Amino acid sequence: MGPVSAVLLGTEDVAWFRDEDSMPAAARGAAAALARRIGLGDQRAAEVALAVSEAATNLCRHAVDGALLLRVVRTATDAGLEFVAVDAGPGMADVSRALTDGVSSASTLGIGLGAISRLADTFDVHSLPGRGTVLAARFWTREAAAAARLAGEPVVAGLTRAISGEEVCGDAWAARSLAAAGDGPGVAGTDPAPRGGAASRVPLSWAALAGLDAPAAPRTAPVREERGAAPDSDALLLMFCDGLGHGPLAARASRAAVDAFHASRATRPDAVLADIHRALSAGRGGAVAVASIGPSAGRVVFCGVGNVSTFVLDPATGGRRSLPSAPGIVGHHLPSLRTIEQDLPPGSAVIMHSDGLTERWRPADLPGLLGHIPLVAAGQLLREAGVRRDDAGVLVAKGAW
Repeated sequence: MGPVSAVLLGTEDVAWFRDEDSMPAAARGAAAALARRIGLGDQRAAEVALAVSEAATNLCRHAVDGALLLRVVRTATDAGLEFVAVDAGPGMADVSRALTDGVSSASTLGIGLGAISRLADTFDVHSLPGRGTVLAARFWTREAAAAARLAGEPVVAGLTRAISGEEVCGDAWAARSLAAAGDGPGVAGTDPAPRGGAASRVPLSWAALAGLDAPAAPRTAPVREERGAAPDSDALLLMFCDGLGHGPLAARASRAAVDAFHASRATRPDAVLADIHRALSAGRGGAVAVASIGPSAGRVVFCGVGNVSTFVLDPATGGRRSLPSAPGIVGHHLPSLRTIEQDLPPGSAVIMHSDGLTERWRPADLPGLLGHIPLVAAGQLLREAGVRRDDAGVLVAKGAW
């Protein structure tokens, strides 16, 4: 098992378009404007707009229910544009044929999925006939694309969706590499606040946050050391937070968790969670899970409190193993923290999601999921298990371990 490859420094969300008649034009215009703003140039901006318009038109004309997320992605030196299209049907029985030149959905621009794949620097699609499709594409400048190819595909990706009627989501995620930064804040694979001020660090959310009065100080429980629980030096730390409730106050709690995660000097999941607990004492609190993925040792070290679901998907068995969290509310009532250690099988994935996704999903119902990039896998899980009556968020970590 080799070291964890690079992860994106972050994502900046711009718009979440629904499958309405106005979607293609709105998405196309937003994509072109955004591409020019981040410096992709007029020709590249036109290519991005064309690809986005084709994907959006397909959603409107053929999907039972669909949506498209458009956002900026960033590395330490470059910015690019990424879109994710998610729909609930009808799916494609033959994806390879759909990628063939000349095959296009009726009344679209006619460039087809194959042309989108050639225009994009990163392209992936996973389709389940009769159930739905997730398509992701990423665009850089020529120089940035070369650097991205050398760095490899990000090993962590996440998506969140606010409860119906809200513009901000109470779910958030973050990641940092211990190998990149020792004991301090490392390379982040998180969703930073959009430009323009204090806003949620969660995908699909860009509204400003309201103020919040600080409650009484939380009850603090001791962190219990566990033999063998310390992460490996090449470990990747993951964090997922589900702020209590929903709306701006829940989003504020989740952002505080993301900030505390990056500010923490701790490396063990239980110690990181204790730091987040202190940071959430002035707000609603939430459910938080922290995991350390150690590729060289082939293990996962985990600590969680509240109703964040965490699984290890094993491609050899086709099943999933749960990493259970303890009852409690981070920021208000923290139980005595204990870590759990499990094997990290070769080719496996670590999944974290809030209770906005039902746990009834099964790997067997998502054939081929682990053969796709983390962003597409996250989209399929959100499509398969997400509910509209709550904030929904999912994180997928999958690399060459």
